[in-house]
Amino acid sequence: MSSDGVTRVAMWSGPRNISTAMMRAWENRPDTVVVDEPFYAAYLQRTGLDHPARDRVIASQPTDVADVVASLRAPPADATVHYAKHMTHHLAPGQDLGWAREFRNVLLVRDPAEVVASYVKAREACEPDDIGLLQQVGLLDQLESSGEQPPVIDAGDFLRDPEAHLRWLCDWLAIAFTEAMLAWPTGPRDSDGVWAPHWYDAVWASTGFTPHRPRQVDLDEHDAKVALACRPAYERLRAMRLVL
Repeated sequence: MSSDGVTRVAMWSGPRNISTAMMRAWENRPDTVVVDEPFYAAYLQRTGLDHPARDRVIASQPTDVADVVASLRAPPADATVHYAKHMTHHLAPGQDLGWAREFRNVLLVRDPAEVVASYVKAREACEPDDIGLLQQVGLLDQLESSGEQPPVIDAGDFLRDPEAHLRWLCDWLAIAFTEAMLAWPTGPRDSDGVWAPHWYDAVWASTGFTPHRPRQVDLDEHDAKVALACRPAYERLRAMRLVL
């Protein structure tokens, strides 16, 4: 808990993971406010990438990293838990993440073959930097250099027992677990980023975490190489994962 009495959680994921469902679980707590991908506009402005609703995304958030960090540090209204859903591929190469040490950081990972297979259904092209695992390792290196060992959660493990993982996280954060984290109403939320209509259909239709099921992955040559390039990063992170 910070000096202002707020528990600040930074959940670092790549795309096509369970990060939005995880955000729903935390927002369903009565003591929590959430923020959805606060570095997205800065990422689009910096890279010039053409994502769905690009102009609306850029208009909806600060594009200066310092301004984003300041907003994350600001006391939330009427909440004692501040939860940020972050996409690690939004981070700039070599970006100083010293500010992240002020937060309780968690890494959320998923098998790269599954990520790539899901990603290319929504986007025509996919490269290693697009799926966040390489950046997660960079973040891990910076955190470890300051003596922090963030917990790593594998999405497959989590979906086999969401309650056990959420209880562990709440204990780690020294906050009470509530069963409200396990189910939520369907539909959009005001906290959803303006990009939500393009990406959140499944979450909008959901009322809880979808049980884990094995995935049959069939990648073409290029996409298989992307997954293979990210495999060492995933294996390093998976070796550190929370096992319950």
